[in-house]
Amino acid sequence: MNDPRLIPANGRVAHEALRKIVEADRFVTPTPMAVGHVTTPLRARAYDIDAPRLKELILGEVFDVLEDDGTWAFGQCARDGYVGYVLRAALVEPTVAATHVIAARQSLLIDHPRVRNADDPLALSFGTRVEVLKAVDDFASVMVPLTFEGRDPHKTTGGGYLPQAHLRPLDTDESDPAAVACRFLGTPYHWGGDSGFGIDCSGLVQAALIACGIPCPRDSDQQMALGAGATGPTRRGDLLFWKGHVAMATDDTTMIHASAHRMAVVHEGIQAAADRIAAKGDGPVIARRRITPPRG
Repeated sequence: MNDPRLIPANGRVAHEALRKIVEADRFVTPTPMAVGHVTTPLRARAYDIDAPRLKELILGEVFDVLEDDGTWAFGQCARDGYVGYVLRAALVEPTVAATHVIAARQSLLIDHPRVRNADDPLALSFGTRVEVLKAVDDFASVMVPLTFEGRDPHKTTGGGYLPQAHLRPLDTDESDPAAVACRFLGTPYHWGGDSGFGIDCSGLVQAALIACGIPCPRDSDQQMALGAGATGPTRRGDLLFWKGHVAMATDDTTMIHASAHRMAVVHEGIQAAADRIAAKGDGPVIARRRITPPRG
């Protein structure tokens, strides 16, 4: 409870569970809300669009609201406990009962279940939570908690079709974090990004591990506490840390990472990356952590 990024309190309001632990004007039970925008940033301060973007929330995920002034909401991300401010217009009542999650880097929500369509598709990211209603050939009829500026505020759900091949049941975990990370190859580097449209180094690691049912915090310094220290040859799935940076090994000589140097998610030789980073003055590898057992 010493990490301010994870303490649901801002002085005015705090989570009821923190009574007698922190000081606040009032203590409340959070109200779960759903993200209704394709992505939306979590910011360090309200009423300041230049405030640091701490991370992103993805359509359908849960945000526990502690304070809502009608324009901004202060609360905590259910996915990883991160605390901050979200535009209230990006949140809706959680009326969609999510059953599946998009497991592809991106997918397209279309109006009709056909490959050859003239629809105006809506691009959705990896991690988007949807409610599957039924299967229609190779597609799934889904509901999502979409809301847009200017839309009837009482209509905060949307329907359409997604390819079944892009969906994974929420109760089924993936088995190989490195394989999940590789789906993001070519994704633009986006500081504080967490989606298939743009992602940073720790966001990539978090997305890969959570998809495999492994709880993972958001930032690289927090991720260094995961698993156990690794010795001997590097194995697939090992996490390699530099100061302010993290990568995931895909084999004993290669890693995948969201690289600010290349401004994209790329494969890179581990030694070549270490030499390049050291040459820039950013130091050596400071830790290697083994999160999952070796895979055959």
